[in-house]
Amino acid sequence: MRSKVCLFVPCLVLLFATLAVAASIVDSEQRTLVFAQPFKRIISLYPAHTANLLELGLNREIIACGPSDTRLPGRPVVQFQDDPERLLALKPDLVLIRPMISRGYPNLVRILEKNNVRVVSLQPTDASELFAYWEALGTLTGREQQAKAMVDTFNEKLAEITAPLHKIPPEKRKRVYFEAIHRQMKTFAPSSIAMFVLESAGGVNIAIDAERMRETNIAAYGKERILAKADQIDLYLAQNGRMNPVSVDDIVREPGFGVIKAVRDNQVFLVDEEMVSRPTMGLLDGIGFVRSLLYPDYGQEGLSLR
Repeated sequence: MRSKVCLFVPCLVLLFATLAVAASIVDSEQRTLVFAQPFKRIISLYPAHTANLLELGLNREIIACGPSDTRLPGRPVVQFQDDPERLLALKPDLVLIRPMISRGYPNLVRILEKNNVRVVSLQPTDASELFAYWEALGTLTGREQQAKAMVDTFNEKLAEITAPLHKIPPEKRKRVYFEAIHRQMKTFAPSSIAMFVLESAGGVNIAIDAERMRETNIAAYGKERILAKADQIDLYLAQNGRMNPVSVDDIVREPGFGVIKAVRDNQVFLVDEEMVSRPTMGLLDGIGFVRSLLYPDYGQEGLSLR
């Protein structure tokens, strides 16, 4: 009996030691991932993941990224549409995706995981999830302290940007319609990251009653509802990029839009969608830019965003 006890105790010690160093995260699809050590060979299939990993001080750990990533020239380029064998040939231990990929290409996830490659789907939908997303990346890569520093730096810079806006009383703040997709007359959900950018810049969301579409950051609104508030829209803002390839001319020439106050006053502007929709430190640039459109006289000179 004594010999059995002697063998059993070290096993328990080893088990507890293993559990003690294990880390875990819950991804955007509510899947729990438990792992014993940081991941070192990462494929990033979303530019925001790449930007944030680089912010955490990771470079060599990113062994491949998607075609729309321009931050790592010379790095192997892969796509979620590729044959999974192409990704497996790079011998990753982690593939970072976002929910739209797992929904559209479930076979990719299945084959990667069958071959013992961890797949994690991350993308914050609401602004309240932003810091948890950065912290999850930090936990996955053993860069928890760097992730905390990202959060602290973001909050410090945000306070710097927003400080002059405290002088503007609520009744004098610009009222804004923020367009997400012009051809479908869609705006952003009230709690989205894009609306966080707008409100941090001192804007008032005129479409606060917009209804979120499924689990996205987009909200339906419609032309009739926009025109019903035509006299209240001081500034018309539209994201511009792959998701919304629109021009100012497209907006001002939209049938019926001539009655919108912002159109009449030449207050129609575009903002790069990467500055307002991607969950990176670049949101600070977006907030500063939108603030300059809303309140050009409120201390834009000398503003240090990064």
